[in-house]
Amino acid sequence: MPASTLRRRARPASSSASAGRRPRRSLGLTIAMGLFAIYALFPLAWLLISATKTQPELFRSFGLWFSGPFALFDNIAQVFSHDDGIYLTWLGNTLLYVAVGGGGATLLAAMAGYGLAKYRFPGKAAVFAIILGAVAIPGTALAVPTFLMFSQMGLTNTVWAIIVPSLASPFGLYLIWTYANESIPDELLEAARIDGSGELRTFFTISLRILAPGVVTVLLFSVVSTWNNYFLPLIMLSDPDLFPLTIGLQQWNAQAVGVGATPIYNLVITGSLLALVPIMIVFLLLQRYWQGGLSAGSVKQ
Repeated sequence: MPASTLRRRARPASSSASAGRRPRRSLGLTIAMGLFAIYALFPLAWLLISATKTQPELFRSFGLWFSGPFALFDNIAQVFSHDDGIYLTWLGNTLLYVAVGGGGATLLAAMAGYGLAKYRFPGKAAVFAIILGAVAIPGTALAVPTFLMFSQMGLTNTVWAIIVPSLASPFGLYLIWTYANESIPDELLEAARIDGSGELRTFFTISLRILAPGVVTVLLFSVVSTWNNYFLPLIMLSDPDLFPLTIGLQQWNAQAVGVGATPIYNLVITGSLLALVPIMIVFLLLQRYWQGGLSAGSVKQ
């Protein structure tokens, strides 16, 4: 058979294969995702619009449209100057809790998850069962026992009352364990040991680089969890100088209740908007690592 005839017969198969790779479109799915996007962005839009209004305009204007003078920059200035600039103290406390608590939780989860995945030791199955059980326990159920324990140790109303409980991340440990099982070959570790590398050196110079997408994923979860932590600081702290943003903004919101109250809802709203900026920046900077961590192991090589 001539070669030209073979080429003509091969073309339809090639075109059909490319057509099979063409992404499918679903009108129903597009509408559903559009509605979900509106639902997710609706509170953010209300927060942004409300932050541009003065205190009186918040109550006499439509919530989803601008009204009166554009007061966003004035509100921001008042947030940082109100009550002797305590908002900056709350922001610094939140960053401290996130950096030490969330960062420490990520490091501990990475080391423990890696150890569970790549080492054999007595009681490993029991440890893994305990971790799975801890994942199922909500944090609010442990808040009161944690408070009683810390009060007996004299650590309540200190930064350690927030940092130490934040170091425990059972879900992060489980995530690193599953990721390390799939991403780090045992042969690579054996080669490092033959070359004379110690276990800690192997972990920090080789394994940790391979685990980077999973570690960043755990870091994002830990940062968000610590940043939004409300109940634990509420029962642990009584000194306003130790409050994170979540408790501090609630204290400002509570000023509108009682005799002779002075509502500052415009500052509460603007402060809440400013509190979103750091966490949004973290997500934008680390989302590519997060996506890589979520998709790792989904395709068999």
